[in-house]
Amino acid sequence: MKPSINNKLRRLFFVLTGLLFACQPLLAFEFYYRFQTGDMYRIISTVNQDILVNRRLSFRAEIINRIAVEVLEADEQGARLKATFQTAEKTVPFLPGGFPAAAVNLFEWSIEYHSEFEQDRLGFMTVADHFFMPMVRDAPVFPARPLNVGDTWVARGEEVHDFRFNFGIEEPFRIPFNAHYTFVGEREWRGEMFPAFLISHRILFQPEPVPGRVFPLRIQSAVDQTVFWDPVRGQPVAQESHFRTIIDLSDGQTWEYRGRAEAEVVEATPMDREEIAREIIAGIAEIPDVTVRISDEGIVISLEDIQFAPDSAFLTQSEMAKLDIIAGILMNYPDRDILVGGHTALAGTAESRLQLSLERAAAVAEFLLGRNVRAPDRVLIRGFGAEYPIADNATAEGMARNRRVEITILEN
Repeated sequence: MKPSINNKLRRLFFVLTGLLFACQPLLAFEFYYRFQTGDMYRIISTVNQDILVNRRLSFRAEIINRIAVEVLEADEQGARLKATFQTAEKTVPFLPGGFPAAAVNLFEWSIEYHSEFEQDRLGFMTVADHFFMPMVRDAPVFPARPLNVGDTWVARGEEVHDFRFNFGIEEPFRIPFNAHYTFVGEREWRGEMFPAFLISHRILFQPEPVPGRVFPLRIQSAVDQTVFWDPVRGQPVAQESHFRTIIDLSDGQTWEYRGRAEAEVVEATPMDREEIAREIIAGIAEIPDVTVRISDEGIVISLEDIQFAPDSAFLTQSEMAKLDIIAGILMNYPDRDILVGGHTALAGTAESRLQLSLERAAAVAEFLLGRNVRAPDRVLIRGFGAEYPIADNATAEGMARNRRVEITILEN
């Protein structure tokens, strides 16, 4: 990933614009997107929300979204972009009395989307009908004119939701809205001042019926958001919002989502994957059944034939000793998040294999968290079952290799 901002230039820009804002409170400022072919950047967003079913708290969720964007083509008018959207979540179910059913410490990988779309310099998007992402489209967008502090504008936007899992609706579900914008001058974000604007929209939508197990009869929504703008890069640097959405369904249920979200652009120097892989290989030279490889996601440390108590997720002492060494290695790369993936041999049912692989990934992740290799929100887990064998399940040796846990140092 190429660095997207010249830090010295940005500091100078903010010193100058800060003086100008101070001297001329109504100085005009023009918002527009900048794109450059080949640019790559990542956005990390966190969502904390309560989910109520029939006005009763049913779930509390913390969600981490990782978005990797690449500019495929760009000119002065806009760009064609490619993006990958990865979601992980930590969801706690609540009992009828209002008490959490269990404590959940780990973020479980949820779903991944891929999308390509066009975006012009004012923010308007063109996205093919079959893509679920980006979820929010044509927001923010800007008028083609300079703005003074206090200026407002209104533009049409759209939310696109994936209701396949909750409601059985296979196609992207679209909710239009009118967004109201206000330019508020400079606002502080994490110690720096940025031009900022507010976005708010209110939805009262009665959609046409669509195929699915159930479908929305009425949708009410309110979103209030602050966006901090980086004028050098021509992109949002961060945003924070509060939201509440109520959906009345055709089966008589009412679902409500309410909470807050925060997102920021992550500037991380690309990993030198070849060099880091060599360092890790040297560090694990004395550990049996451990290999290292480079993948699209980052650098993978694979513990093959990992030993648990039979048909369980309880690590043996020998595996803990290996993980102690690996924990020390992971501490050398503190800026990178970690994905722990569990794999099984081809035994039992698909459902039981998936559950066991997830539990074993969780056991390794909990061990690493106990060694303080990362904060809990920077370690993800995922169960793969027997979906990705690396050896023949027809032999005992092959099955042993397939029983593995892989720790990926992610390219954040």
